[in-house]
Amino acid sequence: MLISFGKSEYKMTVIREIRPEEIPVLEDFLYEAIFIPEGFPVPPRSIIKNQDMRVYVQDFGKKSDDRCLVAEVDGKVVGAVWTRIMDDYGHIDNQTPSLAISLYREYRNQGIGTQLMLCMRERLKADGYKAVSLSVQKANYALQMYRKLGFIPIADHGDELLMVYRL
Repeated sequence: MLISFGKSEYKMTVIREIRPEEIPVLEDFLYEAIFIPEGFPVPPRSIIKNQDMRVYVQDFGKKSDDRCLVAEVDGKVVGAVWTRIMDDYGHIDNQTPSLAISLYREYRNQGIGTQLMLCMRERLKADGYKAVSLSVQKANYALQMYRKLGFIPIADHGDELLMVYRL
């Protein structure tokens, strides 16, 4: 899958499959994906070494259900959306992949995340999946994007929602 769309500050954005040599960048995006409520301290980068975080990236690409698309601007990977079936905060069952998405801060609010999500939904549907899930904190600004994209809450865990999109 390779798509080009829009221009962000006159730069073309390309959405494509991640290349094997790029997989280590998922650790950067995992750290960028951590939602930090206003007034809370930024956690140390070492937080991604915790097992509940490692599940998102450890041995990525080695499981048959691992999928990842990246957004590239001017030859630089600036965002990623990835899925895998894992026991994480967004886990529903062993047939539904959980989704993670992140962009570097300076590339947010430009439509890149929405395009990544739309492309991943199409990829998962083409691969025969029936749904995709995610977990999001209620205070996270990304919640509005997920709702606009058709994700619906299926469980309320206090500060977080478990959401699903039926493919």
